[in-house]
Amino acid sequence: MRILLTNDDGIYAPGLRALRTELLKLGEVVVVAPATEQSAVGHSITLLTPLLVQEVLDEQKEFLGWAVEGRPADCVKLALLELLPEPPDVLISGLNAGSNSGINVLYSGTVAAAIEGAFFRQTSIAVSLEYTKPKPLDFQGAAAIARRVIEQILSHKPEKGSLFNVNVPSLEKGPIKGIRTAPQNVAPYLETFDRRIDPRGRVYFWTNPEFGCPDPHPETDVGALSESLVTVTPLQFDLTHHARLEEMKQWRWEM
Repeated sequence: MRILLTNDDGIYAPGLRALRTELLKLGEVVVVAPATEQSAVGHSITLLTPLLVQEVLDEQKEFLGWAVEGRPADCVKLALLELLPEPPDVLISGLNAGSNSGINVLYSGTVAAAIEGAFFRQTSIAVSLEYTKPKPLDFQGAAAIARRVIEQILSHKPEKGSLFNVNVPSLEKGPIKGIRTAPQNVAPYLETFDRRIDPRGRVYFWTNPEFGCPDPHPETDVGALSESLVTVTPLQFDLTHHARLEEMKQWRWEM
């Protein structure tokens, strides 16, 4: 099996390296990932500056893949259109440091890379690890869990372009209790900003790291993660509200 591995934490991130080690048990792995951290860049792409690409070696001085001076979506585009001699059998994005559940899916560069793969009709899986305390995280343990979940998804032979979002709960909370397929929670998060004054008297704001979902709903991905369950959510990138569309077709439009 040919596996394309990417992320948004950067090609040198420990989560990516841990997941690569596990994925090598499934087949050939080629990495095309950002040269630097690109967390929360969403589905942005680079248009006005060149995308510099450099080959990267692993710890054994063997070819690992390419580092791209760009966004996660850029990496997938370049991999599929320029860098890989043939399409992969699956695209994996991760292992992200921090969960990508609830509305975080919309901000996530990790999920955006998987969505970009689905654009190109590649089966794509985003994988993230929740954290509940400062690093270091148990990426090795979480990567082993993620690999087993990925194997099970692929065993069902999903159609080309299928898109999945996997979240592994923090291993610091105790044993994993199972795997649950769950919808994305769309409740807004509680967020605050720290208001400060710089040395020149100008006001600036810094996003506070403490934020959470006030309405986790136990049947959603956020709720399941809080119960130490691995979550698997099938996603789609068609944002059309089809029921509303049918209603609007009956409207009378005038110029």
